[in-house]
Amino acid sequence: GEGNYKDARMETLADKGNGNYAYIDNIMEAEKTLVKEFGGTLFTVAKDVKAQIEFNPAVVQQYRLIGYENRMLHTEDFRDDKKDAGDMGAGHTVTLLYELVPANTTSDEARPVNDLKYQKYSRKKGTATDETATIKFRYKEPQGRRSREMEHTINSTFIAFSQADENTRFAAAVALFGMVLKNSAYKGTGNYKSVAEIAAAATGTDAGGYRLEFTDLVKAAKATSERTGAR
Repeated sequence: GEGNYKDARMETLADKGNGNYAYIDNIMEAEKTLVKEFGGTLFTVAKDVKAQIEFNPAVVQQYRLIGYENRMLHTEDFRDDKKDAGDMGAGHTVTLLYELVPANTTSDEARPVNDLKYQKYSRKKGTATDETATIKFRYKEPQGRRSREMEHTINSTFIAFSQADENTRFAAAVALFGMVLKNSAYKGTGNYKSVAEIAAAATGTDAGGYRLEFTDLVKAAKATSERTGAR
């Protein structure tokens, strides 16, 4: 946190109370939180929402979830209806971003992994390569006690990042911004300049002006880092 804003504390309070939190510092943020998004905060449409993804080793050699480090569940918790998870309000969406290393990669992009002691991975003959992963979702109705489960297969259709839709590219810019701020070991060659460039090329219609506000925030962070000599 900084000043009177303690993000970790607010997150803990919201998590314990199955709620949400926001930091309102201007009239535009107040309108966004208390008017446009108020229904999603007030009305829960699904509770204890969980996601579990299994990657096909014939297609994906390594993977890493970007963010959500403090929201991870153990594998066995996925089908445990007693395990508390996140709630979703009306109109809310959740985006999961993964960094993948393809199975046929032999460059330095593939980080070394320690050998397993009790088991060895061997690709089964005939393993399909037209599926990248299978993702499963579980949730309860707002007043329900038993979870419902859905399953979806992700096909192996890859396109260049520049050809991805604007929402995907903007989400990637936000994720990269977080890694640059934290000076993450996984940020690669990412910096404030590249974040700003990706975001600026993915603003789209931006009816609320939120994406433009984000690019201004990145520029401010860049200027601050240059003054202080950080990153």
